[in-house]
Amino acid sequence: MTADEINNKRVAVLLSGGVDSSVVLYELFRQGLHPDCFYIKIGPEEETEWDCSSEEDLEMATAVARKYGCRLDVIDCHREYWENVTRYTMDKVRAGLTPNPDVMCNQLIKFGAFEEKMGHDYDITATGHYAQTEWHDGRKWLVAAPDPVKDQTDFLAQLHPWQLRKAVFPIGHMMKDEVRRIALEEHLVNANRKDSQGICFLGKINYNEYLRRYLGEQPGDVVEQDTGRIIGHHRGLWFHTIGQRKGLGFGGGPWFVVDKDVAGNILYVAHGYDPKTAYCSEFRVIDFHEVTWSELTAPDGLKEYGAEVTFKIRHTPGYLPGRIEWTAPGEFIMHASAPIHGVAPGQFCVVYDRQHHRCFGSGEIRII
Repeated sequence: MTADEINNKRVAVLLSGGVDSSVVLYELFRQGLHPDCFYIKIGPEEETEWDCSSEEDLEMATAVARKYGCRLDVIDCHREYWENVTRYTMDKVRAGLTPNPDVMCNQLIKFGAFEEKMGHDYDITATGHYAQTEWHDGRKWLVAAPDPVKDQTDFLAQLHPWQLRKAVFPIGHMMKDEVRRIALEEHLVNANRKDSQGICFLGKINYNEYLRRYLGEQPGDVVEQDTGRIIGHHRGLWFHTIGQRKGLGFGGGPWFVVDKDVAGNILYVAHGYDPKTAYCSEFRVIDFHEVTWSELTAPDGLKEYGAEVTFKIRHTPGYLPGRIEWTAPGEFIMHASAPIHGVAPGQFCVVYDRQHHRCFGSGEIRII
């Protein structure tokens, strides 16, 4: 974030109640700004039954906003979340895919529904994401954060270019321990609060319970892929993802989930600690979404057919080297430099330059 990005601009801060967005507000206040703050309500329909943490989140956000003399408004995006993000999630898991609701929440809610409700009154939307941006030749790029563990560019890689142009990430250049230190020095009420885990609105709710509530159970066979032997039964394909090992509950393991037959309702597994069938070296990516560029202005490094890149297939600190083979507009085959464990259809493949600095965008994985 540069001074030019916020100077004489109308700034909105999305306060979640966590330490990261609270330090964002401090950083802006330290620069002489008094932005308006917003808490986005996206919690479940029956909060008491679901034991959601949204009440505590709002209390924390209110206390931080009051500390710096800033207005805090609650923006109800409950309907938009459940009509869009939840529908996306359920449609994907019914099809045997592995969705990422947090990715779509950023595109559709934090930088989408909020913009429609309030964001048009502001030039900038500031959040507590660990990500950076930079301008080059008149274009704003999404750039990886220096903290490899906390970097969240993979969660932002579905943003539209207009959404990225309005976004700033004031703590994106910091390490997590620096953010904690600032919060402690500022005596923020949530300085020692643990980071949220899992899907953004679920709080303490187990993801499988979330799926069970909306999809129920659909028992089927679990089959060892190499032998065709039935080793047990599952309660629904949507409770499992490719590459999963923990929580399967079958004796004589370890077992890894390696495939799903949605039509036959069969879960395929492989035996052993490192089964070859749990790996693949290439996969297809569809609906590739560009954060900054368009097909008419392809980015440096992706102009050549079969461009060398780095990528992620899940939220991890590491980047994987690979080569892109374009097959159609917005579709390509990713050739990984080495076999990868647990490539799950439906997950996002997030593509970066060779230095894993600029994030180009992301698309959905499909197995060839």
